[in-house]
This record gives sequence, structure tokens and C-alpha cells, in this order.
Amino acid sequence: MAFPPQFLDELRARASLVGVVSRRVKLIKKGREFHGLCPFHNEKSPSFTVNEEKGFFHCFGCGAHGDAIGFEMRAHHLGFTEAVERLAAECGLEVPKATPEERRIEAKRANYHDAMEAACRFFEKQLRAPSGRDGLAYLRGRGLTEDTIAGFRLGWAPDSREALKTALMSEACPESLLIEVGLLKKPDTGGGGETAMPARSSASFDFFRGRVMFPVTDRRGRVIAFGARTLGDGQPKYLNSPDTPLFHKGSTLYGLAHARETARERNLAMAAEGYMDVIALHQAGFTFAVAPLGTALTEAQIEELWRLADEPILCFDGDNAGQRAMARAAERGLPICKPGKSLRFAILPAPEDPDSLIKAKGAAAMQAVLDAAQPLVEVIWRLTTENRPIDTPERRAAVEKDFKDKAFAITDETVRWQYLSAFREKMRALTRPVWTPQAKGGFGGQGRRADFKRRPGDPPLRGIDGRLPGAGKPSPPQTDDAVWLRRAEAKLLSLLIAHPPLVDQVFESVGEIGFSDKNLDNLRRGILKHLQTVHDLDSDQLRAHLCADGLGAGLDALMDTDEFKIGRPETITEARQHWDRHFKRYAWKRGLSDDIGHAAQQLAQQMSMDVFDRFAALKEVGRAIAKDDDDNEGGF
Repeated sequence: MAFPPQFLDELRARASLVGVVSRRVKLIKKGREFHGLCPFHNEKSPSFTVNEEKGFFHCFGCGAHGDAIGFEMRAHHLGFTEAVERLAAECGLEVPKATPEERRIEAKRANYHDAMEAACRFFEKQLRAPSGRDGLAYLRGRGLTEDTIAGFRLGWAPDSREALKTALMSEACPESLLIEVGLLKKPDTGGGGETAMPARSSASFDFFRGRVMFPVTDRRGRVIAFGARTLGDGQPKYLNSPDTPLFHKGSTLYGLAHARETARERNLAMAAEGYMDVIALHQAGFTFAVAPLGTALTEAQIEELWRLADEPILCFDGDNAGQRAMARAAERGLPICKPGKSLRFAILPAPEDPDSLIKAKGAAAMQAVLDAAQPLVEVIWRLTTENRPIDTPERRAAVEKDFKDKAFAITDETVRWQYLSAFREKMRALTRPVWTPQAKGGFGGQGRRADFKRRPGDPPLRGIDGRLPGAGKPSPPQTDDAVWLRRAEAKLLSLLIAHPPLVDQVFESVGEIGFSDKNLDNLRRGILKHLQTVHDLDSDQLRAHLCADGLGAGLDALMDTDEFKIGRPETITEARQHWDRHFKRYAWKRGLSDDIGHAAQQLAQQMSMDVFDRFAALKEVGRAIAKDDDDNEGGF
């Protein structure tokens, strides 16, 4: 809804920013500003400031910034309209309706909400009536306390065609409105099923009959739909309200209003699979649990989870159906991940669900499942490699292609490159030769340990101070390697700048590996950004775009290098040949450099001759290729 600027100015003037913030943050006045611990990230020393005169808050730690409306949105996970309405109610301001049409729509929505609230009260009352005896016995038999039943407003729909219709229908709540919100249904003309009626009858009837009722609410706790469970053999076992002007099943989470505050405070949320799972979890103390409504988790529901926590946990049963659901959720979540926003996955031991696990083994067992949750990247890795042999180049290439296909589906560029880097490292680790000192073959099955002798240039087993080499933190790359890699990166960028159409042929290669030099990597990203969207740029135009992005200094530095100045291939065909030759060597040496760094870390953590021999073997390979590096220096 669009609000008149005058109204928003009046709201900001009336809503004391210090008063709004101090409900969640202990503020201390220092001069003209107030200081406190930021509520939006964990910190020990205050970096959060509130300036009442200027009307804004700012955190120097996480960058959070805004006015009273923005604080309400962040603090309570509200939309703009909801935050404005909440502050306006506190300040005694009437929220204006910008147009007559908006006023009409708002009035109609209010009628919808009134009808759903009346239905919820009706179902609650029926649960305590004689007709609801079986429903109440079922809920108590599932171990729910009276407080839980009341807190989630559980109810009972009588096994009658017109019980709800008779109770609710009036001039203020006509039949047409009750049909619109899914409480009544016109008979089907055929097709059978629970709600089908003979064609001779056209009277509407209660949509829910003879079922335990689970109210579904929006973020603010307003009833917008119902889920219902039959106690007999009727089908379907669970029945949800149809989509209505208030309710869209694919974008709603059950239990959201109950979970929101705890999730915000702890930056922790979890999604279970059903109503009873959520209720059982809340009763056991896991008051940050929600659930989709009988469907696979959608992108809209994942976005809703991210409003609760940065890395919500998706909890799945350990059976085959649960594994399939996990795979679908991972595939849906990966493309929409953002910096700092991801998913974690917890697997319950088969055949348990959260409710049964808590009943059998207690809340500690459920907490252990959550503590073992795996990040999305590990789940994608497992799903891609599980039961797939990688014993031939072709099979490894197939796995690598699957990884790349998944990574390039990620919308956010930064996350995309991070996944490519993570997959590349995992692939190297998977295929890296295993050091087995007991085996006759020694490292990688080639040669004997005696082949790897210590040389004058090898690092000592211990320094003169008695410390292990590299102890405390990984050793930085060797200077010679860093120089070589930087020069190779400059050559590759020079090819792209001289021949922009080349990027279409080598796009994956450019995107899958981050350059070691920060300035050159910024240029690489800039080239990808522009040539992804505009495919007919020539060299001068590409350079102009890079300069316009603030990369002129890095571009000038590149153009001053010998790698850029020395003559380059004149045709795109030659450029591709040079690219393939240089990139293959560059990627190989980057991998070797990473392996040497990994071995150096192991050497720092576990000093032994076996570990040193592995490190020395890798260094020996590095020395071997260094002998012919001179053949690759200079031009193209």
C-alpha cells in the first residue's frame, strides 16, 4: 500500500526513535546520541547508535541503518505496511487509505479476517462440546497439554453439512464471503471425492466436516486458513483450505506467528514436515519450528524462513521419502542463495519424525539431530557424488559437469563463484593421491619414501626457536609462486581484453576460478559482468565500461605490465589456442600450490617424517615444472 508522504512524516515525528529502539536495546546516552549493543548481530562492545535529532539508527558493526519504521521491520520481521500499521496504532494515528479502491479492498479483507476468526472460535468451542469428544481425546492421546491445545487454538469441525454455515452466515457474513475464504463449498457436479454431491443439490455446505482443526495464521497471528485431519478412514487424511484472497499455500508457513520472536532472538529457525511435528516441537521447547503446508518447500517459503534466520534448518525424516524431499529442497534453495543466506539440513533417524523422537528419547535427542545439521554445500556435494564412481577421467568429468551446472544456476554472482571454488577444492581432495606410509609405494603409489630426500632448500623440521614451521596459521604462498600466478593471470586477462568475444567460449573457465591477485580478480569479475549482458563489445568499449565501474586503476596497472604490452594473437582462433594452453597450466599450478599449502598446514599440525615426505614430494613436483617455466615467460 502506498502511504501519503505527509502521513509518514507525521508518523516518524510522533514515534520516538529512542522509545521504539529501547524496547529491544538497552541504550546509554553519550552526548547527543544513544549507544547500545546491536540487536541485529552478536557483539560484545557497543557499535549501535541512535540519533533522535536526525531520526536514524546506525550500526558500525553490521551496517544496519534506518528510521523507526525500518527498525520495526528488522526487529519484528515485518513488511513495510505491517510496520507502519503497528507504529501508527501505538501512536494513535489512523492509517489513511490512499484511494477509494484501496479502502474498498481493505474493508473486504477485514471482513475476510472477521469470518476466519469467527470460524476459529466456532471450531475451538466445538472441541469442548460433546461432538468434539473424539477430537479432544485424539489430541490428548498425542500427548498435547491443555496449554498447547489452547495456544495453537486447535478445534473440531462437527460431522455436519451445515453446522458452521448455520453458525456464521448472516447479513454481515454472507454465503458468498464464506465461499470466498474456503469455509463453504458449492457441490461438485461429479467426480466423486469427499465433497462431491449429486448434481440435483446446489446448496453450499461446510468444507470441513468431522475433522480436527489446525488454524493457520499469518505473521501477525491472524487466522487465514485451516488444516484439518480426519480421525477415520476418509481421504484425504489431511485437508487444507483452498487458496483464497487471504491464503496462498505455497507462500505460507504453519506456526510462523508462534515461532517468529524466538527465531529472531536466536537467529535460529527450523522447518519440519507437518502440523503435529511443529506443535510437538514447540511443546518440547523448540519454539522456532514451522512447517510448509503439505507440499514440498517452495522458493517463497524459503524466503520467508530467511526472514526468521540466516541459515534455517530443514528437518527431514530418514526414510526414502524424506531423502527425496531433502533433495528437492536443496535443488530449490541453491539457486536463490545470497551472501549470508543459506540452508542447513538435519536428518532424523528412520523411522522417527520429530514427534515420535521426542516421545521416545526426549528433547535432547532432537537437539542432537539439529546440532548435526549439515550446510547446503555439503548436501549438494553428497547428492552429486553418492554412489557415483570417479575412477576414470570421463566419470570425473561427468561429476564435475553436474557441479558446474548446479553452481551456474545460482543467481547471486558472489555465491556462485564461492560454490565453484568449494566444488573445485572438494574435487581435488577427492582425487588427491593418498599418502600411505605403510605401503611400499609411499605417496600416491609412486616410488619409495627413500626417493624423497631432504635438500638444502627444504624447511627444517623445527626452527631455531623450537617451533614447528607455519605453527599458528597457514604459511603464505611462496613468493616465486605468487609472482608466477600473478603474471599468468595478467596474461589471461590480456587475452580477454584484446578479444572480448573469447569470453563466450571460455566463460566457465573464467567464472570457476578466482584469481589470486585481488586487483586482477576485480577486473575478471568486471569483464564477466559486462560480457554476460552485452556480447558485442569491442576492446575499447570493454575498457571504457571497466573504467566506468571504477576499475580504471587496476586496468592501467595491467596495461603497464609486460604481459599486456607484448604482442598478442591477432585472431580469435589463435587467442583461444593461447588461452587453452595458458589456462591449463595456470589451473594446474594453482591446484599444486593449494596442495602444497594444505600439506604445509598438516606439517605444522603434525610433525613427522611421513608428513614431511608428502610435503617434500609435492615440492619436488613443483621444482620439476619450474625448470621449464622460462619457456612460458614473456609473450604469447
